[in-house]
Amino acid sequence: MPAQDPLAPLFDPIESLPEAAGRARHLADAAGPRVLDLLLHLPERYMDRSRVIRLADAADGDIATVPLLVEEVIAPRNPSQPWVVKASSERALLDLVYFLRAKWVGPWLHRAFPEGAARTVSGRVRRYGAKWQMDAPEFVSPPDTIPVVQPVWPLVKGLGARDVAKAMGGALARLPEMPEWQDPAHLRRRRWPGFSQALRLLQAPVAVPPPEITDRLAYDELLAGQIAIGLVRRAVLERPGRPLLGDGTLRARALAAFGHEPTDAQAHALAEIDADLAAPRRMLRLLQGDVGSGKTLVALMAMLRAVEAGAQAAIMAPTEILARQHLRTFQRLAGAAGVECALLAGSVKGKERSRVLRRLADGSLPLVVGTHALFQEGVQFRDLALVVVDEQHRFGVAQRLMLTEKGTETDVLVMTATPIPRTLLLTQWGEMAVSRLEGRPAGRKPIVTRIVSRDRREEVLAALRRAFAKGDRAYWVVRAIEEGEAHDNVAAETTFASLKEVFGDKVRLAHGAQSLEVREAALSEFAAGTAQLLVATTVVEVGVDVPEATIMIIEQAERFGLSALHQLRGRVGRGSAQSYCLLLPSAELLEGEKRRLSVIRDTEDGFLIADADLDQRGGGDALGTRQAGQIGRRIADPQRHGGLVRVAHQEAELLLEKDPDLSRTDRGRATRALLALFGHDLSLKPLAAG
Repeated sequence: MPAQDPLAPLFDPIESLPEAAGRARHLADAAGPRVLDLLLHLPERYMDRSRVIRLADAADGDIATVPLLVEEVIAPRNPSQPWVVKASSERALLDLVYFLRAKWVGPWLHRAFPEGAARTVSGRVRRYGAKWQMDAPEFVSPPDTIPVVQPVWPLVKGLGARDVAKAMGGALARLPEMPEWQDPAHLRRRRWPGFSQALRLLQAPVAVPPPEITDRLAYDELLAGQIAIGLVRRAVLERPGRPLLGDGTLRARALAAFGHEPTDAQAHALAEIDADLAAPRRMLRLLQGDVGSGKTLVALMAMLRAVEAGAQAAIMAPTEILARQHLRTFQRLAGAAGVECALLAGSVKGKERSRVLRRLADGSLPLVVGTHALFQEGVQFRDLALVVVDEQHRFGVAQRLMLTEKGTETDVLVMTATPIPRTLLLTQWGEMAVSRLEGRPAGRKPIVTRIVSRDRREEVLAALRRAFAKGDRAYWVVRAIEEGEAHDNVAAETTFASLKEVFGDKVRLAHGAQSLEVREAALSEFAAGTAQLLVATTVVEVGVDVPEATIMIIEQAERFGLSALHQLRGRVGRGSAQSYCLLLPSAELLEGEKRRLSVIRDTEDGFLIADADLDQRGGGDALGTRQAGQIGRRIADPQRHGGLVRVAHQEAELLLEKDPDLSRTDRGRATRALLALFGHDLSLKPLAAG
């Protein structure tokens, strides 16, 4: 029989740990569903209880580990009072207070604190005159048995530190010693322990671990990501492509209908894309540009080149709203060139769906715009040569792969309107070719952004009245759909009702819980000018292009990420008129929230904003769909570990040069374990989708 994979127990569910009995669901909520997830659920900080202090030396509010003598246990006289354990520590008096109501409390306290017994307790102490008080000590033990260092893990409701510690002990018992995948010289230079030892030092410490222990795991995480991305890049470059050559006639007609020459940035990006399309290898290129920088035109020009070469092209958007926006643009511009374009989305059914599928299969439909419906099993292309993936971060690798496999030798262009910080380009994309659109199309003015306190709401309404009298339109964006999603959230339904009382039939509502037909009707009426005020959630963050909209109001703005605020602001300023963005924060702002909003107020540079957002929220997961959180997956911190990214990139490149398939050397084979531990499938097939 083949030997069992030593990593296999780490991928078992948390329920398989006897030590997790009764708390498995809570542990999974806090850490993740597998034993490995628990092991990588690192403490936020550590409580050092090594210093046993006299109460006479303690300060009010200290975490103290105190030896004491029990005097008596006093039961509450009425239900509103607590149980109190009277004790003394040297000459100081200490009350241990328990606000518990269960029937077992009294018997348990008498067992835990027999009169005259010596105990050691640990917790936060408060001083009340000559007496000290400790509410519900975190530890109660015979002398010298309290853990010296206590990890403080992130918890969820119903889960305590002791539950995590108990389950963690079982998880660590399953942790094998790993073969070393890091460069030995690098380990010696940084004085890092092995992977398994680092986890044990962090999760079951005998002393407060130094930050370098976490650095080891963070570097492992970054290295795993860089190796996975390196495999992606090599897989794409090694797969044969084909040159796509066109004569430019279709492009010229479409540009004539557009009415403007491409900007210098658009022309430069298109030249880079054309060079890739003409090469006999597959293209894998990222087109990143700020809101309103003109990515859609560049994508259409690339797709028309594929049509000029006699092939088909498809663009996939994450929402039907965005797909329909692309469809309207493509039908106007490609239609002027005599190129038909159709929509394939969940709402396209019956005869129309059958017609689109039939024409994609026989090649008579050259361009298609769609959502996830594009990669369903029944969708076949005669000759799909180019795939464009818009807002790429909303699709997982597997989803992108399913679409690229609809063709042979398919080129891939992925786009994002969320600027990627320069420090993350390497982290997320490795050697992927990048085209960057900077600047705004000609004729567009900077957007004036202001922070307006909520007590000036009437002034805001008066400004809207003046704008509507001139024929302008405005967005009013809130976070929640209905009251109750969060107790203090401003809700779309309530805001819509209140604004309808002020502006009557000029107001429409759009949010994600509506049916597509209702939401599309609201957006269409707003675009047509039938309505002048659109109350919405973030469904308008992408894919809504109304040049007449000149005002964006964002309520509770401090609760949105900086990139989301920037995207929302980009819904205005799309015409030649002066536009405004009003940020309406909650009544009381923390200093950090004030700083975040000032970033949006003071700059329209999406790349500066993305850098600030990275510092505050982390960089997401390049090889999956998770976008909030730290670089790579869950350990690396962009501020502390940003300098390790380039080192990991260089080490990954050297490793893959020596061992391209990770099977020829001991380090290469060990790296397979690293990839598995950090969730990167070694198979080149799913990675090859970019």
